[in-house]
Amino acid sequence: MYENKQDPQRALLVSVDAGEFDAETSLAELEELADTAGAEVVAKVCQRRPEYDTATLIGSGRLDEIRQFAGENEVDLLIFDHELTASQIRNISDATGVDVIDRTMLILDIFAQRARTSEGRVQVELAQLRYRLPRLGGQGHALSRLGGGIGTRGPGESKLESDRRHIRRRIQALEEQLAELERRRGRQRARRRKDGVPTVAIVGYTNVGKSTLLNALTDAGVLAEDKLFATLDPTARALTLPDGRTVMLVDTVGLVRRLPHHLVEAFHSTLEEAAEADLLLNVCDVSSDEVREQIEVTERLMAELGAEATPVVTVLNKCDRLAGFEPIAALGGNVLVSAKTGFGLDALLQKVAERLEATQVRMRLAIPYDQGGLLAEIRAGGRIFSEQYTGEGTEIDALVDKKILSRVQVYQVP
Repeated sequence: MYENKQDPQRALLVSVDAGEFDAETSLAELEELADTAGAEVVAKVCQRRPEYDTATLIGSGRLDEIRQFAGENEVDLLIFDHELTASQIRNISDATGVDVIDRTMLILDIFAQRARTSEGRVQVELAQLRYRLPRLGGQGHALSRLGGGIGTRGPGESKLESDRRHIRRRIQALEEQLAELERRRGRQRARRRKDGVPTVAIVGYTNVGKSTLLNALTDAGVLAEDKLFATLDPTARALTLPDGRTVMLVDTVGLVRRLPHHLVEAFHSTLEEAAEADLLLNVCDVSSDEVREQIEVTERLMAELGAEATPVVTVLNKCDRLAGFEPIAALGGNVLVSAKTGFGLDALLQKVAERLEATQVRMRLAIPYDQGGLLAEIRAGGRIFSEQYTGEGTEIDALVDKKILSRVQVYQVP
């Protein structure tokens, strides 16, 4: 499950309901996150309070109950569904005798497991160091065990035993690496724009089937598991639409409620793929009770990234799980699909073609032989489906770039 422990860590999940968010739903998601990280969830506890305790977040009486429960049930990790300060981590750990991590540290740990590319590893390490630097005082003994369990592993854990100055130097070096990677990604986007290739970004909540959808549409071969954050690194594949246009389909990192801002900052270059796309596919699990919240979580983050004006197609995935499902391909502006069975994918492609601004027009043309240069421009900026040589010239069925439309219309075949 992970390197240094034969058995999974036994975790107790803790939440305080102060009315800021739906604590029950968030705690259920925390259990999924803990399972994804490799923990065995022993129990969950939620305390309703008018406000958080500044020293330990949770009340002293409940904290004492947690200490007793942890001792009786061999709990070796407390996972809080909140963002804790260094002093809170230290106080809770001292009071219970159990290691403590928070929601953000858990998500960072999962990201550390899932990062595969050099860019993904840099982004994860940078997010870890930025988050852990002000919390070093609260995690002394936990951080001394390299890779010793959930919340302590990742590309940068060995640096966490160094002094703060050393960590800051490492952060600066990572920021420089990431800046170069961002410049490279920016050049790739600029090249695609110059070549006239539209970009369609798959966005949405984690574990709603984004990677399965990418595989179904493009045979990308991306890992698709029933786990949160099964894939982390972005994948881009060419996709041909029903009207013959080729677009770049990009899968992006999955989202969760209260996505830590450290991750949004570190993964900004990856999320920019979505922010600068020509069209967004907001994928959600239509069989989930949380489908509306999944859509809203994605919409909020896309707005934060400045993509609120980008056209969106809402993809209602996993319709094969619906009881009494009736095959209705499209519901208003939404498209009902099953990436697993393939149902609705043709309707989805048609919807994508409709929503993308047309940069090319399909035409039948008869290009005179003395206009060979024009034919070459059509070939370079569009796509030729068929061509036939006649006595007068070359007859073609082609997608023509709108930039040269005025020059080719005279050769259009009725």
